[in-house]
Amino acid sequence: GGGGAVAASPVGTVAPVTSLGLGSVPTSQLLAHVSSSGSSNNTNHNQDSNMSNASLGSQHSDKELDQTPEKHHRTPPQTERKRKRKEELVPAAVKGARGGENPKKMNEYFKGGSSLVSSLAGTGLNSLDYAGLMAPPQRPVQTMTRQAQTDLTINKIKELESKSALDLEMRDNRIDELQRGGEEHRRQIQAQQKVIQKQEEQLLKCIDVTKQLLIEKSAMEKKQSRQKCMQNRLRLGQFVTQRQGASFVENWVDGYAFNELLRKQEQISSEREEIERQRKLLCKKKPNTGQPKGKAANNGAAALANGEFVKPESPKDLSLVRLSWYEYYEQEEILKLRQVSLKKEDTDLQLELEKLERERNLHIRELKRIHNEDQSRCGPSLFNNHPVLNERYLLLILLGKGGFSEVHKAFDLKEQRYVACKIHQLNKDWKDDKKANYIKHALREYNIHKSLDHPRVVKLYDVFEIDPNSFCTVLEYCDGHDLDFYLKQHKCIPEREARCIVMQVVHALKYLNEIKPPIIHYDLKPGNILLGSGSLSGEIKITDFGLSKIMDDDNYSPEYGMDLTSQGAGTYWYLPPECFVVGKTPPKISSKVDVWSVGVIFYQCLYGKKPFGHNQSQATILEENTILKATDVEFPAKPAVSNEAKQFIRRCLQYRKEDRIDVFSLSNEEYLKPNYSKHGRQASASDKDKS
Repeated sequence: GGGGAVAASPVGTVAPVTSLGLGSVPTSQLLAHVSSSGSSNNTNHNQDSNMSNASLGSQHSDKELDQTPEKHHRTPPQTERKRKRKEELVPAAVKGARGGENPKKMNEYFKGGSSLVSSLAGTGLNSLDYAGLMAPPQRPVQTMTRQAQTDLTINKIKELESKSALDLEMRDNRIDELQRGGEEHRRQIQAQQKVIQKQEEQLLKCIDVTKQLLIEKSAMEKKQSRQKCMQNRLRLGQFVTQRQGASFVENWVDGYAFNELLRKQEQISSEREEIERQRKLLCKKKPNTGQPKGKAANNGAAALANGEFVKPESPKDLSLVRLSWYEYYEQEEILKLRQVSLKKEDTDLQLELEKLERERNLHIRELKRIHNEDQSRCGPSLFNNHPVLNERYLLLILLGKGGFSEVHKAFDLKEQRYVACKIHQLNKDWKDDKKANYIKHALREYNIHKSLDHPRVVKLYDVFEIDPNSFCTVLEYCDGHDLDFYLKQHKCIPEREARCIVMQVVHALKYLNEIKPPIIHYDLKPGNILLGSGSLSGEIKITDFGLSKIMDDDNYSPEYGMDLTSQGAGTYWYLPPECFVVGKTPPKISSKVDVWSVGVIFYQCLYGKKPFGHNQSQATILEENTILKATDVEFPAKPAVSNEAKQFIRRCLQYRKEDRIDVFSLSNEEYLKPNYSKHGRQASASDKDKS
């Protein structure tokens, strides 16, 4: 009847363990269950964390504590009493396991059952796990767990564990390798950054050195050019301010070189006159052929007939004494040789005079450039300092000056090339509407030019603002003069070289008509054709699109053309007749305007003069309607030009635009094709005629 008593059991048997909540379980079943549970726990003791055996045992003990004798006052039957006494052992066991008062050792409950205790202890489980391991086998949780673990074996688990460990090791090695690679890359990046920084510093130093060298070179060239101009002032001439009435004007006075040539030419002219006088006198002294002898015989016979001696006639002028034939031929040959010598000297003087005139043209051009440089809107101090515009364009020298713009030779420090900077300056006294109109016109030229990309067209690189009253356009630099200056120097050009120039110009015009929308240059003239190397053997490029017209769909009609909104602008010698027609509506123009300009340029290159209005000013051309009367073109006899070239010019200079050839047909002309062998033979023949 007392709680915690254990009945004695014979040796070799184990009393029913009621204190663990297992009920009356036979020993054989308990051992079998423990062995099976032990083997199962050895395999999967780490995988059943959600269903702990200790928690299962605790729930079972709590259920039996509700049936303790203290809660029932009536005396149960003997069978129930034995069951209750068995159940009373559970609180004591649980209490002992939880560290209550006077806990009992485990072997006190299993006296004589050491084999069972040792087998349970060998499993490596604590006392709280026993209840779960010895739970009834019919519980569904253990059945499901055993079925879920039937596919895995210890070898497979070990294999998976080894594979997992190997994967972890490989992952760690890969992480270490990537970390080492990352560190190496960071080190390389830092090293490269240092190298880049060092190279940038060296590049800046090189740019500074280049800038200093360019400035020194520019200063030296400007100094030499000014010294040369001062020396040439006396030799070639200079502008002298002279008074005319109430005003002063600048007139050109030639230098001593021209005066010496003029003196030599006058001397040759006087010698030529003297030779001519002596030749005429020699003709008077020419001996007679037989007639004088007969006359003298008759005079002698008459004198003898009278019986008197005839007194010889004294000549009135001793210089008229007739010479013998030998003396006459001798003096005649001397006079002829003197004439030949004077002619050669005159030819040499003429060549020297032409050379001096070319030098004088260069000298005048340089004088004007220096004057414009000193009077530049940018100020002379700007050139002394050689500023860098837009942090990359180093201004060097002034190339030329127009109405509202200046062109400077500059060096692009970023791209390491020479460029031409065209600086547009607005007058501060202009009204806002005039400034807006000028800016609109300049932007229009920029928008046309920036889209062009052709080897025969000057490239536009950049546009930027300098200050509120000025901006700059950066153009391709051509190291040479324009065709207009070349013609002033050499008067005319051989047909072969002139044909090469026209061929390149027509190629550029074809490109302007192929792009969308097409473009009319409208201001094609020798001054806008740049010679790349300063000679005719190099490439040419066309420039200045300030008056160009865009043939878009809104303004241009293939049948009628487009309205000329800027009538009066342009260079009159190179414009066709339709540009001068005055009426109620503006005249219609097309790309055939440029075709007329090509014909005029080709004619001027061959003959050294313009076909219409050569010695006239633009005002005179406009007043006398010179171009409107240019119905036919006439060709001089010299120099010799092939008939194909003349026919080509006639097709370009047709008076009616409907009869004039267009740009595409012009580019397909046989005369302009490179394999035109017939032209080569004719050109060589004309060269022989010249020689």
